[in-house]
Amino acid sequence: MYGAGGLKELEAYQSGFLVSPEGHIATAWSYVLDVEPIVLLDDGRRFEAEIIHFDPAIEIAVLKIEASGLPYFAVPKTRTVNYGDPVLAISNLFNVATGNEPASVMQGTVAAIAPLDARSGTFETPYRGDVLVLDLIANNPGAAGGALVDSDGNLVGMLGKELRDAATGVWLNYALPADVFRKTIGDIIAGRVATTTQTKDPMLPRNESHNIQSLGLVLVPDVLETTPAFVDEVIEGTPAYASKLRPDDLILLVDGQRVENQRSLAKLLRTIDRRDNVAMTIQRDTEILTVVLKP
Repeated sequence: MYGAGGLKELEAYQSGFLVSPEGHIATAWSYVLDVEPIVLLDDGRRFEAEIIHFDPAIEIAVLKIEASGLPYFAVPKTRTVNYGDPVLAISNLFNVATGNEPASVMQGTVAAIAPLDARSGTFETPYRGDVLVLDLIANNPGAAGGALVDSDGNLVGMLGKELRDAATGVWLNYALPADVFRKTIGDIIAGRVATTTQTKDPMLPRNESHNIQSLGLVLVPDVLETTPAFVDEVIEGTPAYASKLRPDDLILLVDGQRVENQRSLAKLLRTIDRRDNVAMTIQRDTEILTVVLKP
């Protein structure tokens, strides 16, 4: 899949895999998905994909393409691999697969199952649960979101992003176990999580609700209907300043609801009493963080 990138030498591609015959795709949530991505299937077909929803806690996203009758991976309910088991990592690392060319396949083993304690730059990752530590090189550009399968071709995990061990600084080769993200994927596909900015909460009067200015945020110029909610400036002495928001932060969620653009952010804030806290999920560089703005 191809999306955002280029800034600070960030690659504009990563991997994913189908999890339903109706075109649902699981992948890693990353800066590549800052825009609606283009998906290229292994048979060469090209689709514009819609980001259905994502879970910042485990940094996974589900996309949808308009297709049907597709081959897909069944996501297992329980963990079916253990340390020492042989596995295959399938991904588009280094963008080696274009058109209908085959993806890269690496053979290795599960070296260990251990809690993730990792960072990207100075930021720690939000997920602290178990991961499959792999005896193969899986932290290459483009590999994130790829499928990890057992020797019979059954899905056992998703390849993780490029991260370093928090204690040693060593690059990690790991995968998120399939049983960890099964429920998230099922909930998203079934519509059991908020997928839009639609809300049943009524609009409050302007003098009773939060707004972008009162929180101390200055966003980038809103020139298009789809202008993302990028922070341009944070005013000193405001809730945004106290929560340590920074310029260039991208606001993804407000109180668990997706922020599709600046205008949807303004509408969401109109539903929150200005006496209440505002929980925001943001993207800072390659990290997903949660901050709370207190009035």
